[in-house]
Amino acid sequence: QVQLVESGGGLAQPGGSLRLACVASGNIFSIRNMDWYRQAPGKQRELVAAITSGGSTYYADSVKGRFTISRDNAKNTVYLQMNSLKPEDTAVYYCNAVITTGSLGMYAYWGQGTQVTVSS
Repeated sequence: QVQLVESGGGLAQPGGSLRLACVASGNIFSIRNMDWYRQAPGKQRELVAAITSGGSTYYADSVKGRFTISRDNAKNTVYLQMNSLKPEDTAVYYCNAVITTGSLGMYAYWGQGTQVTVSS
């Protein structure tokens, strides 16, 4: 009933940029936090950036100053602008959102993931 769909992944050169987007759709009453996680091969999934409904943000130390998270509440969309990309940013990036549904249940939802590869 609720779906998160990511887009914008792909191949970038070191120092390049990519912009990810995640759209939430379905039986949505409200959305609290919207987050981006990533998982590199052989590593645990880690939180990259988070944004509250009020716009407060959090960044992992590894991406501070390079990545920017933003959201458009009217479009139920969260973005991740990734600049100055490094090979170690290569991972599958996942969107996560805490959503109150129309039936007023609150759940955490995940997107399917989008691959980001940074390589020359």
